[in-house]
Amino acid sequence: MARQKKTDDKQKTNGASLGFEATLWAMADKQRGHMDAAEYKHVVLGLIFLKYISDAFEEKHTALVAEKKKGADPEDKDEYLAENIFWVPKGARWAFIQGKAKQPTIGKIIDDAMVAIEKDNTSLKGVLPKDFNRPALDKHLLGGLIDLIGTIGLGSKEHRSKDILGRVYEYFLSQFASAEGKKGGQFYTPRCVVGVLVEMLAPYKGRVFDPCCGSGGMFVQSEKFVEAHGGRVGDISVYGQESNPTTWKLAMMNLAIRGIEANLGGENADSFHSNKHKDLKADYILANPPFNMSDWGGDRLREDSRWKYGVPPAGNANYAWVQHFIHHLAPNGVAGFVLVNGAMSSNSSGEGEIRKNIIEADLVDCMVALPSHLFYSMYSQVSLWFLSRNKQLRGHRNHHGETLFIDARNLGLMVDRTHRELSEEDVNLIVNTYHSWLHADSQGKYEDVVGFCRSACLAEIRKKGYVLSPSRYVGSEVMGVDDEPIQEKIGRLSFTIAAQIEECQGRDQRLIENLDLLGFDCKSTDSITNISDLTLIGRTELNRRMNATLDEMILAMFRSWFIDFDPVQAKIEGRSTGLPQHIADLFPDTFEDTELGEIPLGWKVGHYSEILTPTSVRIGEDMAEEYSATVRGLELRHVRFNKTLAKAQAKNKRIQRNDLVFGLSRKTLSFGLMMDSIGSVSAVYEVFSVNDGKYIPQLLELYIRYHMRMHMDILKPGAREGQPIDRDYLLSKEVLIPDMRIQREFKHLLIGG
Repeated sequence: MARQKKTDDKQKTNGASLGFEATLWAMADKQRGHMDAAEYKHVVLGLIFLKYISDAFEEKHTALVAEKKKGADPEDKDEYLAENIFWVPKGARWAFIQGKAKQPTIGKIIDDAMVAIEKDNTSLKGVLPKDFNRPALDKHLLGGLIDLIGTIGLGSKEHRSKDILGRVYEYFLSQFASAEGKKGGQFYTPRCVVGVLVEMLAPYKGRVFDPCCGSGGMFVQSEKFVEAHGGRVGDISVYGQESNPTTWKLAMMNLAIRGIEANLGGENADSFHSNKHKDLKADYILANPPFNMSDWGGDRLREDSRWKYGVPPAGNANYAWVQHFIHHLAPNGVAGFVLVNGAMSSNSSGEGEIRKNIIEADLVDCMVALPSHLFYSMYSQVSLWFLSRNKQLRGHRNHHGETLFIDARNLGLMVDRTHRELSEEDVNLIVNTYHSWLHADSQGKYEDVVGFCRSACLAEIRKKGYVLSPSRYVGSEVMGVDDEPIQEKIGRLSFTIAAQIEECQGRDQRLIENLDLLGFDCKSTDSITNISDLTLIGRTELNRRMNATLDEMILAMFRSWFIDFDPVQAKIEGRSTGLPQHIADLFPDTFEDTELGEIPLGWKVGHYSEILTPTSVRIGEDMAEEYSATVRGLELRHVRFNKTLAKAQAKNKRIQRNDLVFGLSRKTLSFGLMMDSIGSVSAVYEVFSVNDGKYIPQLLELYIRYHMRMHMDILKPGAREGQPIDRDYLLSKEVLIPDMRIQREFKHLLIGG
């Protein structure tokens, strides 16, 4: 399966904005004043809900008035309830409220309207916000907001068919999540992430359950999926639970405006300690649980029957959620959920043993590593887990003992400095890869793609210590998949390089002997040239092969130490690291969770701003050769373009040994480490000096090159050849900083110095 070309067209991103929603948000946000986004959210969304149900009511009311002569009663509640339209009392109808918008008592008028609606519609009891009359809410602001929302139609048949309200509501939810940052992510899962979960699970028919449902986005997308694929919305039953009372109300309103009937437990409640659906066995579970919950009360649930695969640690609820999901799966049920990356490899407090037991039970169907910045938090790096009770269902091939790993970290488009979205093309690539794998037949519709996807058997997962990180399996587009044990590989390469060195030394001696034998005359330059040319051709080829061997050795060791963390894993498993003792002692024997996932204990996650310092010194009148940054690194410009060596332009930037250079080459990030003492590059390049007290420059160069695709977002949107990268954004990015002692040993052993 070939990787599809990504689009740079923001209109094709999987976001909710289609035009007017953004304008409406900008207008509404201007009226927020000094009100916190978390507070303002309920004001705006409450009014949008009120406008929607009022529009729907008024349309039906008008139709009934026209039919009064035929016996219709516009004031008969049953006429509305029969068509799933909420009854709206006179004092709660939008025309009445908007007519009172400029009055100082408008807050009380709205509160009274919400109370009246709840009284006449039992399904909304306790759901609607009723604090519009609080002193902190500026009534002038409130009146302006009412006038603004009054300009759009939401609840008519025409508007419902276009899902105008759904689009506005979803867009506003996403914008409030963005405004609230990390906190906002608790109630809103990005639409593109929900889209991947829903499209992969394909909930056509059955019971859909989300025990931490937030604002209900999973249910909305599930219903949309059924409709989009020609099914009946009534074919799925929706169950959910949410512990936060205000978020539970958001979910109830979000589902109500879309006509989705759902059992959310009747009230907000904690899924662990007040399970509202104890006997439910769901066909589909979709969830985005709170990450790394430390205060979930696990110490009071040590004997809970849900912990079939091991007692989760009291200080982290990640594996409590995983087992809660499994507990509620039907015999043929499937689950898709979001977890932080650290859960894929954590061994702390018994989590590794729980994960091992789940894997050995053959429940893990697929793992998807997502790119950073999808959630409304700078540092959230998450993965999608897909579990299946039966790996031979719904027409799928029998894939017992197999797990698909997808590394999607390089997908997505940065829509602003802190937020990335997956395009429809990205979502389709992930989803189609999964379904191709599920239905793979003898014609080979699915195939592994280095750096992106790989199907692994249970034996391989065991071999890798039950770690579920896709990067451990798919390999790199640069380095490829390499299953050769590291010690065997280093031994093989060492033997190869030793033989090549011996051959090189032997060839030098033979060259001298040949010259003596031929009666070499120092003054006979022509003969020297001829003999040396013939001999040096072979010698050059040998040197090329030696360099290739050394490069392979360096890359293998780099990956072992700084990507797969093999020495740490060996210590955890009680195996020999295969390293000299003084180096082995430098590696810890455990991991810790960070923003970048699990890393060796004691290593750091920092930002490039701690390591790189921008430089912009001009070369001036100094003589220096000019370099170009390419996808392969720095190259002398006159060599690259076959030009005559000329003095660099005075405006060029000076580069010195161990400086890093970034630029744009043919819509691709170009990058290189300066190896010579001094040179220059065009002023369009960004040049950085490296704090070698924190990062060995050669090692940092390997790190960036290995993760090159994950650095592509430093290219400015729409950047063209010759335009600079986004320097500030690069400096803000997270970077793994290994123990400096280990860095020095790596340099000494494989780089030199």
